[in-house]
Amino acid sequence: MKPEKRLYQYDIKVLLALVKSLRGDKRFFKYLANSEYKELAAWSNTMRGDKEALKFLLTHGFPALGILTNAIDGEEKAVKWIEDFGDEVYINLAAACRGDEVAMNWLREKNLTIFVYMVTEIRIILKTQMKENTFWYKWR
Repeated sequence: MKPEKRLYQYDIKVLLALVKSLRGDKRFFKYLANSEYKELAAWSNTMRGDKEALKFLLTHGFPALGILTNAIDGEEKAVKWIEDFGDEVYINLAAACRGDEVAMNWLREKNLTIFVYMVTEIRIILKTQMKENTFWYKWR
């Protein structure tokens, strides 16, 4: 099996499509899902809590993407795994998504503008998920 492609190894246009998919734009999700970028479509859905998409990543040769999602969510074992994985972009991407401004500044200093944009969108997703999971009508 060939090594897993890292997010920063994709063409910028594909990463822009991924960000649009993360925002919920179904046209871009379908583009990713119906092309050679199925793993990015799965990652987009995994960021929205889709357990089947996470399973796809973990069983189809994209474990780092799957675990990155859990690290973004702050799961301790996943954060440790990403740190041990040693990819500075993934380490800082996950930390920045969790609100770490040092990590966000690292992305800016490295001119990883697409990832700064991606972090901004992921933070919105996480804030929405937190609100949906704690809103009073869910307590019934």
